[in-house]
Amino acid sequence: MEQILPYTPQVAEATKHIYDRVSTIIPDVEWPIHAPYIALINELKTEQNAILLAHNYQTPEIYHGVADYTGDSLGLAQKASETDADVIILCGVEFMAETAKILNPEKKVLVPDLRAGCSLADSITGRDVRLLKERYPGVPVVTYVNTSADVKAESDVCCTSSNAVQIVEALNTDRVIFLPDNYLGKYVASKTDVEVILWNGTCEVHERFTAKELHNYRITTPDIQIIAHPECPPEVLDEADFVGSTAGMIKYVDRERPGKVVMITECSMSDNVAVEFPDVHFIRPCNLCPHMKRITLPNILASLQELKFEIQLDMTIASRALGAVRKMLEFSK
Repeated sequence: MEQILPYTPQVAEATKHIYDRVSTIIPDVEWPIHAPYIALINELKTEQNAILLAHNYQTPEIYHGVADYTGDSLGLAQKASETDADVIILCGVEFMAETAKILNPEKKVLVPDLRAGCSLADSITGRDVRLLKERYPGVPVVTYVNTSADVKAESDVCCTSSNAVQIVEALNTDRVIFLPDNYLGKYVASKTDVEVILWNGTCEVHERFTAKELHNYRITTPDIQIIAHPECPPEVLDEADFVGSTAGMIKYVDRERPGKVVMITECSMSDNVAVEFPDVHFIRPCNLCPHMKRITLPNILASLQELKFEIQLDMTIASRALGAVRKMLEFSK
């Protein structure tokens, strides 16, 4: 049961600098609800030598209020590999917490809600990969980081949307098996001469966007810049001005400073980035990830207080998966 925390003058003072930063995206009526959790979470993190890693799709009160580091899947994996914290709380989905545990087998890695899954990770199993390797002997397996540890353990190298093309080309091979995102795989195939053998997984958030939707943005807002995540369908990417990972999108906005922009990705991304760029007008499509939204301030607090839910991995699987994850990080140096 969620704790009800009081909004005291002490809490208001302790969180004032945070609210000053996010007041344009979090209504003042909501702040007395969020602030007590933010204050207590930040206090407990220090006491327990814990670090809180939050994905770009987390809600603003988490992203700006309690996260020590924010980023895409690659950024979170990099930070997890570098931290000297005793406890890692992964505010994202379960495969991200598994990746952090693979890189830090001796540390406590917690995820605030074990139901925070992923349609991509659920689309494939280690057994599926073993069968593919039997069908295509000798063909290297490039696996998107949005997968379970069991799948990573069967892979030659992992990748993220930001380095997938680079990794495929660096393998110096004529063919690769690319798993599991079909749309990201098609995007990679369009950028390389390597034959890409695809799986039929999709992201339930990104697959809902349509080319017609993007075309309508052009009609209603002719001067808009459209930037899209490569997990979207190919016809959606064809309508975009820029295609890139969530980290790539942020860099694009920072570099180009468009007057008006729409980010074709998960709903909270625009809110979080808008804080950094008050001079840019963000049109906000709202396709929510139901799994990311399972992470809340109350269950982050409970995770810290009770040290739950701890990620436990089979050490044989984890050690095999470590090689593929480390190769991904090496490509990103």
